[in-house]
Amino acid sequence: MVRNPLTPEQIEAGRRLGSLLRRARGGAGLNEVALAAGISPETLRKIETGRLPSPAFGTIVALSEVLGLSLDEVAAVWRERSPLRLTS
Repeated sequence: MVRNPLTPEQIEAGRRLGSLLRRARGGAGLNEVALAAGISPETLRKIETGRLPSPAFGTIVALSEVLGLSLDEVAAVWRERSPLRLTS
């Protein structure tokens, strides 16, 4: 199966996602967070730097749980919206 190249919008959404996860991680170690989420530190590093702009849904769920983020917050950042606007 050939994967279509990501669009510029998807790449930018991946960068926003990585930035959100990096901010949410705060002072917690990359290795510690990655292992708690059941992923490799290299995978988390790639997500945070935007080199892996479209990680698997299960990976996002696990990271969200470890970092105390709601999936609504993550989705809002992906869509470039404030989480407060999700209810409107």
